[in-house]
Amino acid sequence: MLTRRTALQLTAGTALAAMARPVFASTKGHHSLTLGQFQVTVISDGTVSLPLSFALPGRDGAEVDAIYKANGRTFDGLVGEVNVTVVKTPDAVIAIDAGGGTDFMPTMGRYAGNLEKAGIAPDSVTHVVFTHAHADHLWGIIDPFDGTTRFPKARHVMSAAERDYWLTPGIENQLPEAFKGMVIGTVRRLKDLGDRIESVKPGSEIVPGVLLVDTAGHTAGHMSVMLASGGERLLIGGDVLTNPVISFAKPDWTWGPDADPAKAAETRKRTLDMLATDKVRLLGYHLPWPGVGLIERKDGGYRLVTT
Repeated sequence: MLTRRTALQLTAGTALAAMARPVFASTKGHHSLTLGQFQVTVISDGTVSLPLSFALPGRDGAEVDAIYKANGRTFDGLVGEVNVTVVKTPDAVIAIDAGGGTDFMPTMGRYAGNLEKAGIAPDSVTHVVFTHAHADHLWGIIDPFDGTTRFPKARHVMSAAERDYWLTPGIENQLPEAFKGMVIGTVRRLKDLGDRIESVKPGSEIVPGVLLVDTAGHTAGHMSVMLASGGERLLIGGDVLTNPVISFAKPDWTWGPDADPAKAAETRKRTLDMLATDKVRLLGYHLPWPGVGLIERKDGGYRLVTT
């Protein structure tokens, strides 16, 4: 479970340096920052859009627009970035999620090209961590030319709860119709990966300074990844916080793609409290490019301050 104690786990017993701003460098399609001894590169896979009625059931456009305006933003639809992350540590090269590829939405599929532009060779990747198995995070792992993993030399890890949920026999018939096509595609890709998927438990430190944390609710076994190096910390949040306004100002609101809305809301609030209290930066998969920001308390809720 992601708590303040978990966030401090990686740096307990050390004298934390003052929170220095990471060093940023950006080019089209990829964006890099330095976190202690780690290099974090955000790779764009494109964008994803959701209908308001699906993403925020029971909320109308005027209500959403008012909250956007109160936070200094203009509501022009629910379009999110797809910010895939690669982390280089002294010990490993870790791809966190893999984008959606070209089969899920026509606005995706840029990951492979932007990975190459960033100078990251697929054979150099030692680990792939899946925060969860929704299409926009998983489908891009399969190389369309040979039907196998894009990263042939890497360990592929996913929480046991997440893997087992999607591989439940008949799972495609247990979810709403809107999810059925995605479920079938996700199950097929997990079966393509087969034994390459290694199940892990949240709380595992896969290499020094890279901790998997429990942020379940959006899906059954959703995990985020806490990085700690040189007295700095960054949470790679997956879909724990997805919308740059609603997830922060109204964390109690139901988010349509969440598998367990009540648990997801609880996880959002716990995560926001930790991030705001401890001044830990967030890298959000669907937040405005390149997805990095700090969280501040505001009017009984929170707001995202991009950095």
